[in-house]
Amino acid sequence: MFLSDDTPQHEGLEARIATAITPALTQMGYEIVRVMVQGKERPTVQIMADRADGSLINVEDCEAISHTVSAVLDVDDPFPGEWNLEVSSAGIDRPLTRTKDWVRFASQVATVELNMPQEGRRRFRGRILSADENEVCLKLDEGGEVTLPRGNIRRAKLVLTDELIAATAQPEPEDDGEGAPKKAPKRWRPPSERN
Repeated sequence: MFLSDDTPQHEGLEARIATAITPALTQMGYEIVRVMVQGKERPTVQIMADRADGSLINVEDCEAISHTVSAVLDVDDPFPGEWNLEVSSAGIDRPLTRTKDWVRFASQVATVELNMPQEGRRRFRGRILSADENEVCLKLDEGGEVTLPRGNIRRAKLVLTDELIAATAQPEPEDDGEGAPKKAPKRWRPPSERN
């Protein structure tokens, strides 16, 4: 069972930014995976997003998200001075911030860092057995199982493995009927890195 509002939990400035940009991005067909602000003098806002339809984020998607987020934050004005914006897809070894991501990647390997220690430790690594809006169950690498309350998870992410790569591989581009394969989506790069 999913939360009716299965959005990542943010705090402080990140929560303010997520609240400001979510309606516009949702209307465009995107979902926020994570908002992170790094740096103090000239902060960088990092937006990690997915397409709501599950297809891969491409260059055009990142550009569209960037333009929309910039416009919204120029109005909301969460920073006193200049700031930078980075937009990316969640990637293969994505952070696990929503219930649906935990469920989608059941059986994959994840690392979890807790806010408060449980069983004398803060870090766990293992295969995802199950998850809901309240807790996550892992089969630990060293043996045994652990159930972790979602409210105590500081951060969690998938571990890049051959199995994960195979599970997330996109099908080869289809033939367009004229003997030429359709182009695969481009990866987004900042304008400063483009030719």
